[in-house]
Amino acid sequence: MRVLFIQHDHVSPVGAIGDRFAAHGFDVEELLVVPEDRFHDPAVSVAFPDPAEYDALVPMGAPWSVYDHATIGAWVLEELTFLRRAHESGVPILGICFGGQAVAAALGGSVVRAEQSEIGWYSVDTDDADLVDAGPWFEWHHDRWVAPPGARVLARTPAAEQAFVVGRTLAVQFHPELTPSMLDGWLANGGRQYIEAHGLDVEELRARTAREAPAAEERSRALVDAFLARVATAPPVGSARPA
Repeated sequence: MRVLFIQHDHVSPVGAIGDRFAAHGFDVEELLVVPEDRFHDPAVSVAFPDPAEYDALVPMGAPWSVYDHATIGAWVLEELTFLRRAHESGVPILGICFGGQAVAAALGGSVVRAEQSEIGWYSVDTDDADLVDAGPWFEWHHDRWVAPPGARVLARTPAAEQAFVVGRTLAVQFHPELTPSMLDGWLANGGRQYIEAHGLDVEELRARTAREAPAAEERSRALVDAFLARVATAPPVGSARPA
């Protein structure tokens, strides 16, 4: 079995999510969209593979906006087509933050600027705690999705929907893969200035992340387990459900 992680930038490793897929017997492959030397000029050309070559896809987070075609239109429109083809072909997709927003846009929803950014650790109101735990989960986003037609919204905060499922696709707005070292990578890559501009305490966020890390890793493993057991095995879109 093969799973493809779509890493949109160079400071977002697959973390515990990748480890859990590997524990389930998947060969973990990674596609880096924007290499380090193009981070500040991300209009790169990307050749997305045939999604049918994979047994699961995990589009991950990114510091850009799905709708910012002036900046990332060179590849984001291709990615939306890739995700749509995968979904329609029955390839399971776990979309994370930007990846979840991209899934929403690919399947007929949209992505808009949120009225309120969410940065840090948040509990979510969940309708299905066995699939999407209440958390807390790590959030870092200033956009939100409008869920696509037919999606079942599973979780939310006052600022944004946090999870939806449709067919074999699960999208989450938070970052289940986040680790303290990953956060430090984001901070060193311009995130510190972003957080300070939002009036947050960087060292307090780092300390909270260190405290949450063990339990957050357990939740991330449970999320992958439930995704593979319940979402990835669901009838694909367009198939008839048994009576």
